[in-house]
Amino acid sequence: MTTLTKRATIYFEPILHKALRMKSAETSCSISELINEAVRTALTEDAEDLRAFTERANEPLISYEGFLNKLEEDGRI
Repeated sequence: MTTLTKRATIYFEPILHKALRMKSAETSCSISELINEAVRTALTEDAEDLRAFTERANEPLISYEGFLNKLEEDGRI
């Protein structure tokens, strides 16, 4: 862990805390390292989702019914 860290109190459900302790022991990583990596991964996925939404913002909209009709026309259903 770097010296540029911030302290926070997080309350876990007992079963989640047990799983974290077990994973920490198994992987030789601290619970803090596991949590930091999980949060980093979640934030990265959010950023990717936001980029995808932005890229697709100008795509034409199609209704569900229209989509089903197109699938029928193409012989896919």
